[in-house]
Amino acid sequence: MNKKQFLAIPILTIMAICFCSLLRPIPTRHIGEPRFRILALYENGGHHVQYSAAARIWLDQLAKDSNFAIDYIQKPDVLDDQYLEKYQLFMQLDYPPYGWGNKAEVAFRNWIENGKGGWIGFHHASLLGEFDGYPMWAWFSRFMGGIRWENYIPGFASATVNVEDRKHPAMNNVASSFVIDKDEWYVYDRSPRDQVHVICSVDESSYKPKSGVKMGDHPVIWSNQKVKARNIYIFMGHSPELFRNETYTTIFRNSIFWAAGQGENPSP
Repeated sequence: MNKKQFLAIPILTIMAICFCSLLRPIPTRHIGEPRFRILALYENGGHHVQYSAAARIWLDQLAKDSNFAIDYIQKPDVLDDQYLEKYQLFMQLDYPPYGWGNKAEVAFRNWIENGKGGWIGFHHASLLGEFDGYPMWAWFSRFMGGIRWENYIPGFASATVNVEDRKHPAMNNVASSFVIDKDEWYVYDRSPRDQVHVICSVDESSYKPKSGVKMGDHPVIWSNQKVKARNIYIFMGHSPELFRNETYTTIFRNSIFWAAGQGENPSP
């Protein structure tokens, strides 16, 4: 064997190894553990089933894009401290505050008052009163600013919403006012303003078509700063068309990351 043949052996060996490596399947990139976990209590029937279905599609895509995990339940009866402990955010996705049962009520109250995680409530979460044979959950009413549901616009209306606190993280990249094309616009027996931090309010004079169902000072997005949990209530949440409203989805996304303790300007 001459010198050239001797040197060719390791070169050919290296080439063979490289060629074989190209034939192996490329391993899937390991994403790792999710950044945080959400538990969403949602309605799967009644007037809000279409909103819930659209919300799940949007949320599942956001979870995939942003690397968080989300689980869904349709009834609160499974809730207790142990069940909730693996989550960083509890989302009341169009689910009313009655008929939960004592165990779930105690666990939720502990979650909110002791800051076990964050909370976002939508639309039906402020349906406070006596409904379906259940008494009003007095603690939840206080949590929502001492309100009781009184009336609504059953034929729906579009309206302009004014941002009162543009510095709140939920309002990142949101204009000073925006239009919601279709919602019921609940009216309560009183404004919660003196008990909560108001982030947005609706301009009742902008209702189209005009409506006499008004309450004057009318907050629609607020946060209770008297409890330890990061929390935000967003009234708008009836129509699945909301997920075609870029401002609405921006507020929704901002609220998720803020309430879950992931910072004010999260990146996917």
